[in-house]
Amino acid sequence: MGRSRRTIPEELLLLALDPATGTTAQPQSLDLGLAGAQLVELALAGRIAPDGDRIAVVHPRPTGDPTLDTALELLRRRGSPVRAVHWIGGPRLGLRQTYLTHLERCGMVHAVAGQMCGVLPTTRYQATDTAISREIRARLDSAIRTGVPPDPRTAALAALAHAVGLGKHLYPGNEGRSSRSRLRDLIRHDPMGGLVAHAVMDVQNGAAAQPRRTPAAAGSGGGSSSGSGRRTTAVRPAAEAAAQPVAHRRGVMARAGAS
Repeated sequence: MGRSRRTIPEELLLLALDPATGTTAQPQSLDLGLAGAQLVELALAGRIAPDGDRIAVVHPRPTGDPTLDTALELLRRRGSPVRAVHWIGGPRLGLRQTYLTHLERCGMVHAVAGQMCGVLPTTRYQATDTAISREIRARLDSAIRTGVPPDPRTAALAALAHAVGLGKHLYPGNEGRSSRSRLRDLIRHDPMGGLVAHAVMDVQNGAAAQPRRTPAAAGSGGGSSSGSGRRTTAVRPAAEAAAQPVAHRRGVMARAGAS
């Protein structure tokens, strides 16, 4: 993969950077979005393809992008297609920092050292060439304004921007309500982007623990559902579920020590 074109993870991160503060909007959901953006980029490169709600490796040849190739190799090692929600909801420690460091190395952002409360060291990242961010934003604006179906990369970027909550950052206030709505509607123009965006939102809503059910299955019992067939049963976030055994063991140990 040539480096003349910015990848979707890079563009999503540049969209999220606040030019005034140097901080990233929606940092927690952005981490999920970056993992999803890698899937879209790998799909556009012909390395993976959707298989229902799962992701299958169809061509394991490296792309030439180290960060994408790491993700591709991890997917290959799974040996079988993996559910998008499980991949996106998995641990992605340092992914945002990896991309920030990459953008700094490419000269698209520069790091600004500072302190929080006058004690804790902090680092902010500000764009060195705001024209790049303006060009990315202009593509989204054009797709929203004209209603013309965007190219797959722009459609996927729009879907991910909506999924991580950047709509209110890009189009704030009541005056941006219609633009946020049209940004959401762009999700339908790219199947892979739509799959990944829905997976990002499912992870945020704590629905990664269960597969999506078809409307027929949703109406066959086993949990409450609305008339539209959408599941309404609450699912605990994975982190909470994972923490329960630890808390349980601690409680057992505490009771044993007290007896």
